Amino acid sequence: MSDFEQRLQKAIERGQQRGERKAEEARRQQLNEEELKRLHSQHRLALSEHIEQATKLLPNHFPGFRLETIFGEKGWGAAVSRDDLRITNGRRDNDYSRLELTIRPPNSYHVVDLAGKATIRNKEVFNRNHFEKIENVDPDTFKHLIDVWVLEFAELYSAAQ
Repeated sequence: MSDFEQRLQKAIERGQQRGERKAEEARRQQLNEEELKRLHSQHRLALSEHIEQATKLLPNHFPGFRLETIFGEKGWGAAVSRDDLRITNGRRDNDYSRLELTIRPPNSYHVVDLAGKATIRNKEVFNRNHFEKIENVDPDTFKHLIDVWVLEFAELYSAAQ
C-alpha cells in the first residue's frame, strides 16, 4: 500500500469518526429538545390551571364578567370580559373590559412565557410578559405574578366603576 493510500484511508476513517460524533450530538440534542418540550408542557398545565382558578373568582365579585378558557396558537390560560352599555346625556356608549392571562406556546428560545393584558372601560391598563428559561422556571414566582396581576385588575376595575 502506498503512502498516499495510507493517508487516504486515515482521512476516510477521520471523516467517518467525525460523522459518528455529529450523529451522536444530534441524538443528544433531540433528546434535549424533547425534554424541554416535556418540561414546558408540565409548567403550562400547572400554570394555566392556576390562571383559571384565579380568574374564575372575578365574576363572583363583578357580575357580568364572562369566563373564557383560552387554548391553542395564542397560548393556554383564561380571560374574563364584559361589555357595558353607558348612557350619558341620551348618548349610548359601550365600555369593554377584559383581563387575559396566557402561557404562550413553546418556542425556539426555550422559555416559559406568561402574557397578561388588561383593558378597563376601553383603555388598556397593562400589557405584560414574564418569562424564564424552561430549566430555571420557579412555578411559585409565576403563580405569584398571576395572583398579583389578577388582584391589580380587580383593584383598577373597582376604582373605575
